[in-house]
Amino acid sequence: MEKKRGREERERTGGAAAGEPPLRSSGRPLPPPPGPPPPRAARFQPVVDREKTCPLLLRVFTKIGGHHTQEDFAVRGKEPKDEVQIYTWKDATLRELTDLVKEVSPAARRRDAKLSFAVVYPDKNGRMQVRKVGETFSNANKRRLDDNRALAEINFQIGDYLDVSIE
Repeated sequence: MEKKRGREERERTGGAAAGEPPLRSSGRPLPPPPGPPPPRAARFQPVVDREKTCPLLLRVFTKIGGHHTQEDFAVRGKEPKDEVQIYTWKDATLRELTDLVKEVSPAARRRDAKLSFAVVYPDKNGRMQVRKVGETFSNANKRRLDDNRALAEINFQIGDYLDVSIE
């Protein structure tokens, strides 16, 4: 009688006693219900020790009023003339680069100047591509989300160029 009552109770409760997972018709327990998705892993940003890590040479091309075109970078050795060479690290932010560009470009020092950044990189066929990656204001009081974007975050590779439009 005990076995019969236990079986009837298991059938009524979905095949499980209190605190046990419900059983399938085959007697095996059901898998747990799907929970929330796992938390998204934060992008890993390696910490660069600027005292021990050698800086990279960043070639920055500035232009007032808009970005340079792909054709301006088509021939290696005949890049635009308005170049600034900066030694920096891959953890350098667009805000840091804005401040460095302001040192050499009078147009970037205007209070209302907006700097638009683009990465110039070779595609798989060797043609240079220009991809916008962020904007900053010359005035440090006008903060933008892009101010804290690092070169590593925008997939900058050593050998790529940075094109800066000053508006």
